[in-house]
Amino acid sequence: MLTVGQSARITRSYTRKDLAAYAALSGASAEGVPEPLIAALFSYLLGVELPGSGTNYLKQDLAFKAPAPLNTALEAKVEITRLRPEKQLVDLWASCTAPDGTVICEGRSLVKAKDVPGAFPA
Repeated sequence: MLTVGQSARITRSYTRKDLAAYAALSGASAEGVPEPLIAALFSYLLGVELPGSGTNYLKQDLAFKAPAPLNTALEAKVEITRLRPEKQLVDLWASCTAPDGTVICEGRSLVKAKDVPGAFPA
């Protein structure tokens, strides 16, 4: 069952090879880590870890505060800030930081966990 304060995190580094693959797929070139690759870390966490498989994205609002450097272990984290069981909604705070504590981005996510087994009491 989901609880307020519950969190999940992932650490990922991006290389020049990752940027080349991104450019090949999107047609956009980048010097640093593109914002969509950072946002994808949150998508992974929400859909696989917390709340998990069956999660439906409703809304996400991210503020990018600093460029994400290449070849640096970035930590993305989502944390439940509010649960609304009557609507099967989960509010989460999302953040991505560099090892020195620099906030790369942060913001809110709102998801529906209706189809996540065991998310809410029956």
